[in-house]
Amino acid sequence: MSRNAPPVAARSAIALAGFPVVAGLQLAAVLLLLWAVLSVLPSAVALRAGVPLSIATVGALGYGTWRALHTRRRTPAGVAVTRRQAPKLWELIDGAAAAAGVRPPDGVTVVADATAALGERTRVLGLIGGRRDLYLGLPLLQALAPARLRAVVAHELAHGSPKLGRWAPLAYRGRVAVGRMAPRLSRRNPAGAVLRAYARFYRRMDAPFSRAQELAADRIAADHAGVADAVAALRDLPALAGMQRLFHAEYVGPGWQAGYVPDDVFGGLLRVLAARSVEMSMLRATEPAPSGPWDTHPPLAERVAALTPEPSPAASDTAPPSDAAPAPEEPPAEEAAAEEKPAEPDEELVPDLPALGRALQAVAFPPRGRTVVSWDECLSFARTTEMEREAEAALAAISRASDAAVPDAAHLLTLVADGRLRAAAGAVFPDTSPEEITARIVDLLGLMLALAALRGGVARWRHSWTGAAEVVAVDGANLNLAELAAAAADPETAEAVRTYLTENGFDLAARADQRAAARARVLGGLVNLSADGTRTDLLITDLGLLLVPGLPRGRGVEAKRRLTRIAADGVPAGAEPPAKPDSDQEVRRFVPFADVAGVTVLPGRRKGWVLGLRDGGNLSLRPALDADELPGGWAAWDEAVTFLAGTR
Repeated sequence: MSRNAPPVAARSAIALAGFPVVAGLQLAAVLLLLWAVLSVLPSAVALRAGVPLSIATVGALGYGTWRALHTRRRTPAGVAVTRRQAPKLWELIDGAAAAAGVRPPDGVTVVADATAALGERTRVLGLIGGRRDLYLGLPLLQALAPARLRAVVAHELAHGSPKLGRWAPLAYRGRVAVGRMAPRLSRRNPAGAVLRAYARFYRRMDAPFSRAQELAADRIAADHAGVADAVAALRDLPALAGMQRLFHAEYVGPGWQAGYVPDDVFGGLLRVLAARSVEMSMLRATEPAPSGPWDTHPPLAERVAALTPEPSPAASDTAPPSDAAPAPEEPPAEEAAAEEKPAEPDEELVPDLPALGRALQAVAFPPRGRTVVSWDECLSFARTTEMEREAEAALAAISRASDAAVPDAAHLLTLVADGRLRAAAGAVFPDTSPEEITARIVDLLGLMLALAALRGGVARWRHSWTGAAEVVAVDGANLNLAELAAAAADPETAEAVRTYLTENGFDLAARADQRAAARARVLGGLVNLSADGTRTDLLITDLGLLLVPGLPRGRGVEAKRRLTRIAADGVPAGAEPPAKPDSDQEVRRFVPFADVAGVTVLPGRRKGWVLGLRDGGNLSLRPALDADELPGGWAAWDEAVTFLAGTR
């Protein structure tokens, strides 16, 4: 790309400057229309109607425009690393900045996600620059070789490189700012329709520059760190992000929801990366999906091909004749580049990386009332809590169908011996074949027997960083609970199984353990609803709905921040109040899905819903005019309504 205002970068910068112009023209058009309307009215009427009409049109549009263009940049939670604390890391960053032709960032912050990003505190949609901070994910420092990390940092810094053209830094800042602003344009914003349309136009204008810029940044990274390491880094980043998502879903998340936090989160991630090398290799070979419509990265295969030189035609002309001895096979360009570079000694970029991980955990994963335990305890408590939730839901359904309380395995075996469990299961699953009913009964009994073994101390969890955990005997031997469950499902042998289990230490009458306050998993949130006529905010969890008293109109931003904080703190299963409740905690209401008998959708422009409760009451919900959502809130609500309407 030329340094003299290349067309693509200049065109992108000019399109960016069009945002305030379009916003101003929209305001001017509304003001002109208002003046035209007032000018034809009698003077007395115009004087009386002028102020309210101005507030309702120009005032609302101006406020909406300000909210749209005034983007807030969220700062990721992390730990700042100074030059004195990590001189080798800063030396690597300085070298990457020199290669990109930019000044080094003003600060470096280590964050929890497997990512690297250069954040800039811009104003006016990026037209005015500001402080630049480099955000480096701790997983990158843990897993990437220094050469690959050098390529990652060089690529990020090269986004704002003047080597891509004098307009490139401005165009890049603008694209980041607009990409942050456009998805947040609410459809209820009076200025939103025009600005959304212009954002689509801007994206089309910016697309050629964005693509060229990403490829140019890749080339700068390859020139600085080497082609092989740059290509390897391109494959490593999405693979690391995928492994981190798996790690959180399978290991951290269940314990977090159960009320526990492992004492070394990032140490656990290292164990998963070491144990699941096959999955990492598969992820490296997979084309990552675009992260959204504003993702400007070309496909991975295209980026790799742009960095890998193709064989020249001259090479094919000088090929040896067919009867000549075959020449030794040349290694791929990536491998050749790696062999030509001397091996780098291991560098301690950040002294005492485990200590940095613990400091980052305190910021990124604050316990917020959860209990900090070892990894083995955390995984054990998490799996047991998951089983207890599943058992609780199943026993509640059986209790309703049999008109009798069934709180534990002992009562369940009594139902089997009396022949009532099959009838109750048939009532819960009316359209199920007898064979499937038997299979469901055996599954439920297997679940209850596993819990009875764990609660009785005759079994424990055996965990694996490569697969699912399993319940084994205390000495590590296998427990054949499937055969016991099948025998317990037969009314003729149920009592004999009970006797055997009791003699061998199974605690059939034990209830759920209350070692920690389990949290419901938050799926989404809605701000500013009407619940039975009262202004209310709502969190949708996997166990039910948490209703939080709403804030007055005009405090929507504060309401969203508050609901986000409540979701981060966790919703206790059963909605027990925390040790230090907020001022509104005593009037929060948790509605478990198990207490909802059905849902009715109310027609109208503003759709509403009536939840029928099992105690005979109702809960009416409607969105207010200024209703808003946390990310994914309406989608989570639609899924909850579908679930409640289809399974009651």
